[in-house]
Amino acid sequence: MFEKKIDAEERYSKAKERIEKLKKLINHHRYLYHVLDKQEITEAALDSLKHELYELEQSFPDLITTDSPTQRVGGKPLEKFKKIHHKVTQWSFNDVFNEDEIREFDNRVKRLLDKEFGYPIAKGLEYVSELKIDGFKIILTYERGILKTAATRGDGKVGEDVTANVKTIESIPLHLNKDVDCIVEGEIWMGKDEFENLNKERGRKGEQLFANPRNAAAGSIRQLDPKIASSRKLDSFIYDLAWLDYGHATSVGIEVPETQIEELSFLKELGFKVNPHFKLCKNIEEVVDFWRVWQKKKDKTKYWIDGVVVKLNNSEWQERLGYTGKAPRFAVALKFPAEQATTVVEDIDVQVGRTGALTPVAHLRPVTIAGSVVSRATLHNEDEIKRLDVRIGDTVILQKAGDIIPDIVSVIKEMRTGKEKLFKMPNVCPICKSKVVFLKDSPIAKCHNKKCATRHRRGLYYFASKKAFDIEGLGPKIIDALLDNNLVQDAADFFDLKEGDITPLERFAEKSAKNLIKAINSRREIDFSRFIISLGIENVGESTAEDLAESFHTIENLEKASIQELEKVSDVGPIVARSIYDWFRDNDNKRFLKKLLPRVMIKKQTQVKGAKLKKLKFVLTGSLSKMSRDEAKKMIKQLGGEVSESVSKNTDFVVYGSDPGSKYDKAKKIGVKTINEEEFLEILG
Repeated sequence: MFEKKIDAEERYSKAKERIEKLKKLINHHRYLYHVLDKQEITEAALDSLKHELYELEQSFPDLITTDSPTQRVGGKPLEKFKKIHHKVTQWSFNDVFNEDEIREFDNRVKRLLDKEFGYPIAKGLEYVSELKIDGFKIILTYERGILKTAATRGDGKVGEDVTANVKTIESIPLHLNKDVDCIVEGEIWMGKDEFENLNKERGRKGEQLFANPRNAAAGSIRQLDPKIASSRKLDSFIYDLAWLDYGHATSVGIEVPETQIEELSFLKELGFKVNPHFKLCKNIEEVVDFWRVWQKKKDKTKYWIDGVVVKLNNSEWQERLGYTGKAPRFAVALKFPAEQATTVVEDIDVQVGRTGALTPVAHLRPVTIAGSVVSRATLHNEDEIKRLDVRIGDTVILQKAGDIIPDIVSVIKEMRTGKEKLFKMPNVCPICKSKVVFLKDSPIAKCHNKKCATRHRRGLYYFASKKAFDIEGLGPKIIDALLDNNLVQDAADFFDLKEGDITPLERFAEKSAKNLIKAINSRREIDFSRFIISLGIENVGESTAEDLAESFHTIENLEKASIQELEKVSDVGPIVARSIYDWFRDNDNKRFLKKLLPRVMIKKQTQVKGAKLKKLKFVLTGSLSKMSRDEAKKMIKQLGGEVSESVSKNTDFVVYGSDPGSKYDKAKKIGVKTINEEEFLEILG
C-alpha cells in the first residue's frame, strides 16, 4: 500500500514536470510561428505535442492552468457577454487627411509644449509613425504575466468581456515572457485571403456576406461560441502599453520604456506580435515621407491598412499634453487619400429625423469602396443636391474619407442619357403628410408635426440609447414591436411594462422578457445630464447637457430658467437658449415630463458655493471605495478645481485609491503631493 502511494506521487510529479516542459515548448513554437513567422518543426509535430499535453491534463485535471495551450478553445458557449469597466479610458484618434493638416498638428504640438514648459522646448520633436491597421480594437489585461481579461472598446469606459474568444488567437500570449501586471491595446484583424474564403463559404450557405474584414473580425470576436472565433483564423498586432505596474516592474529589474519606440520594443520582449512597419521620424517631413511610401505599398500587405498613426515619441511629453474630451493631443491618425468609386443613383428618398429634419438619401447601385459594400449616401439637404446637380439615374463618383458614411463627390454628366429625373424636396412630410416648413436662412426642411410617427419613433430610440438612459436590450427593433403592438405611447411607458406584456411578442421568450424588464428597472435612476440628453431637445448635445446640469442642478430649476439665464451657461447662445426655453413651455412636453418624472429618479446636482479648489489641478488613480471616479471628478469641478488625466509638475494633488497605477509612481518620482481618499474627503470638506 505504501509503495503504491509512492508510485502515485511519483507519477504525479513526473506528469507535472512533463506538462510544464510541454507548455513551455508549445508556447515557444507558437511564438515562432504566429509572432515571428518562423517554423522549426512541422505543424503535425506541434499537433502531436499539443495532443500529449491534452492527454496528460485529462489524467491530472488539477494541473490544468488558465495559461495552458489547451485552454485556447474550450467550454460551453456563453449565454451573453459580461461587462468590463476599463481601468484605462479608451480614446480615439483625431483624423487628418493631407500634408497641410499633419504639419498643422506638428505646429500645434510645438505650441502646446512650449506653453506647458514656459519656454521653447519643442524644436526637435521626434515622432513614431505606425501603420493604422483596419481591425477591431482589443484591450488585454495581464496579472503577473497571465492573461486575465480581454475586452472590447465599448463606449470607452465599459466594454464586453471577450476573453474566451481572444484566447483562440494564437498570436496573443496567454503567459507573457515577463511576470508583469499590465494593460495593452491592439488590433485584431482578419487577413484578406481568409476574408475572401469566409465570404465564399457564407455565400455557398446563403448567409449574409461580411462588408469588410474589420466587420468580419468584430463579428468573430463577438460570437458567443469560442469555437466559431477559433475557426476564423484571426490575428493581432499590439501597439500600446496602456498601463504598467511600474513599482513591481522596477522591483524585479525590468527597465520601463520612456519613449514610444522603446515601448514597441518592450511589447515585443513581453511576447506580443508588433507590426514591424514603424519608423522613428526626426521631424514631421519624415512622417510625410513614410505616409507617402505606404500609400503606394498599402495594397501589398495581407491585412487592411487605412493610414498612419503618428505619435509623439517622448512619453513624458505625451503625458504633459494629455487628452481632449475624445482624443489624445500627442497623437493623430493621418489617413490615406479617400478611395473613390463610381456607381449609379437608382433613387432618392427622404428620411425624417427625431427633430423633424428631412434628409434626402441616395439609394445606390451597390459598390465596394475602401473594403466596404456601399448602397446608400446622404445628400444632406436641397442645397447640396443643387450644388452637385445630382439626378435619379446619374452616374456619380462616390468617396469615403476616413468615415463610414460615404459622400457623392460629383456627377459624371457625360454618362447622362436624357432619362435622368430631377429630385425636388417634398412639400409635405413623407410619413405624416404634414406641411413641410423650410427654415429661414437655412437649407434645412422640417416636419413640424411633433406627433409624426417617424419623429416619435426616433425620439424613443434616442431616449433608450447609450447617451441617454442606456437601456440594454431596448433597441430600435424592440421599440418598433412595442409601438406596433400599442404597448407604449411614449418613453414614460417603458417603465410601466411588465413581463406579461412582452412575452407574447414574436422572438420573446420568458427569459428574454424578464431580462428586458430587469434592464429597464435598473435604469430608473439617472444622472441629471443624461436625463437632459434623453429629452432630445434640439441643439442640446452631451457637452451642453453637462453644462446645464452643473448650472441648474435640478430639472425644476431648468424648467423655470429664462432665456437670459440660459444664455449665461457656457457655450449656450441665443439659438440654443431659445430651443431649451421653448421645449419646456410646450404643452405636450409638459404633459410628458409630468408623466415621466414620477417613474424615474434624477440624481441631483449638488450646488456648492464658492470656489474652494480654484486653480488646483487633481489627478485620480486607483479604485476609490467611498465614491466613483465620476463622482469625485464632479465634486472637484463643482468646487472650482480641474481634473487631468496625466501627472505633470503642474499637478497639485494625485488622489490614490486601492491598486494605484503608474500615475502614483510618476507623482512620487517628480515630487507631486499624493493623498489618499480620506485626505481627499477632508480637503473637500
